[in-house]
Amino acid sequence: MGIYYYKLFDLLNRKGLKKGDLMKMAHISNATVAKLSSNKVVQTDIIDRICAALECQPGDIMESIPDKDDSE
Repeated sequence: MGIYYYKLFDLLNRKGLKKGDLMKMAHISNATVAKLSSNKVVQTDIIDRICAALECQPGDIMESIPDKDDSE
């Protein structure tokens, strides 16, 4: 099972925001944005900061999707 952040980038797009805007608003680093872009592990305090900055809930920016092997 993996966590995917495509919803975050869709939300940014709908709000007319860029990754750099998110970095400033949520006080996160370029390395963190790279992790999000690659669907890597991100600490929950980072998720909390992003949600606070974008006024949303975690489910609005990420999704847990089972691996194909998990469905067997």
